Amino acid sequence: MATAAERTAMRRAITLAARGLGATSPNPVVGCVILDAAGEQAGEGFHQRAGGPHAEVHALRAAGERARGGTALVTLEPCNHTGRTGPCAQALVEAGVSHVVYAVSDPNPQATGGADTLRAAGVQVEQGLLADEAETGNTAWLTSVRLGRPYVLWKYAATLDGRIAAADATSRWITSPEARADVHRLRAEADAVVVGSGTARADDPQLGVRGVEGAVQPLRVVVDTGATAVRPGARVLDGSAPTLIAVADDAEAGHLPEDAVLRLPRAAAGPGLDIGALLAALHTRGVRSVLLEGGPTLAGAFVAAGAVDTVVGYLAPVLLGTGPAALADAGISTISQALRLDVTETVRIGPDLRITAVPVPARKGN
Repeated sequence: MATAAERTAMRRAITLAARGLGATSPNPVVGCVILDAAGEQAGEGFHQRAGGPHAEVHALRAAGERARGGTALVTLEPCNHTGRTGPCAQALVEAGVSHVVYAVSDPNPQATGGADTLRAAGVQVEQGLLADEAETGNTAWLTSVRLGRPYVLWKYAATLDGRIAAADATSRWITSPEARADVHRLRAEADAVVVGSGTARADDPQLGVRGVEGAVQPLRVVVDTGATAVRPGARVLDGSAPTLIAVADDAEAGHLPEDAVLRLPRAAAGPGLDIGALLAALHTRGVRSVLLEGGPTLAGAFVAAGAVDTVVGYLAPVLLGTGPAALADAGISTISQALRLDVTETVRIGPDLRITAVPVPARKGN
């Protein structure tokens, strides 16, 4: 049974872990708090950058000798393998920690086993404290490990009647400055930002993060099947962040920088590229979280492929009546096929409303 001090420490560890969002891939975000033998906080830390010290190491360094005989509260099971850094389970043993409490088991077969190593060394180990909260904070990485592809968050901004632009194609700006600033937070937390050719043609987006201190710029990806939307001089090619232009295997892309071109097979049915192949290619490059920003055709392709894990909609108190909808053909022809969502959060952002929802798992037999 966790003590009040341990619950407080785990909540702090979860908060710390979130500081690493967007900077740790292909590793998870992890937070750690060390309590000394008297139950007082002695050190804390979080995984800050891939290849850098893990959360436990930062916390142990801060705690020093006070870690001996103390308790480590960690959001994820301490790793048990040697990669660019050593195994955290062994570091905890060598520091003399007598008790480890972790929230979520590590599903990565290369890193799991830390709990067993700790127990074998005589360390008392407990699992599951605030597991739901810790899992929510690490959902992108956990999803990528479990599914073998990046986690995908589809973000869109629309009027209250679901329009993303007026009939004359004008779209700047439907939502408020506050909502647009919040989108930059989403970009900062993602490994890659993905848009389609329609967005590239209409908006010439730069796709970088602005206004978020210390943000790591995400990989910018444009799905440009025919290699006709991104032209020399496009803002996405400005060199401020890495960029990939995903084109069909048979597309003529000589006008694009060779190292920015990602060739993929076309979709088996309908226009566009194979979404599974796109996500697999990104996963191979270490991308564990994708922010899908549009437009409606590409979003429809992702929904049809079953590759949307979370939807974030910014709704402005505006009515247009005509104009393109947020979602195009998603392979849904009847109400029984509709993708049902569970709303997990609603928040006012300036004058707008941000709605976060996740797909409802299909019932067995459906």
